[in-house]
Amino acid sequence: MMKLKERRKPDDPGDSGSLNDLSFLLIIFFLVIAGFNINKGYLMQIPEKDKPRLVHLEDLVKCELTADGAISLDGSTVTAEQLEVKIREKKGEYPNMTFFLLIEPDAPYQSVIDVVHTIRVLDVENFSFKMKEAAL
Repeated sequence: MMKLKERRKPDDPGDSGSLNDLSFLLIIFFLVIAGFNINKGYLMQIPEKDKPRLVHLEDLVKCELTADGAISLDGSTVTAEQLEVKIREKKGEYPNMTFFLLIEPDAPYQSVIDVVHTIRVLDVENFSFKMKEAAL
């Protein structure tokens, strides 16, 4: 009699342990790689310590960001849209304008980013900010 070869059962996909390990390693690899493509923030020119910069009073625009996210420009409260319009007008009058942002410690982070973004979009080259000291 002739012996028939036994047919092998197809491999069960659930038994492919090495394939699962490989896919897990690839997922981890791509997660780690994705972490390197983050936004590096705003690149701003920082003045040198030994060369202080003089700013004329008429070129200075003072803006304050309060704890509730309100924007105060030269003493009056404005919206983000009004801020953009006023800065655009001021920059037209004074091309060497310096924008000074005073930030309260409890101000929302997103509000700070929105104001900085507006200033960067309008190409204001002279930008300065300071955290307001918390009252004890």
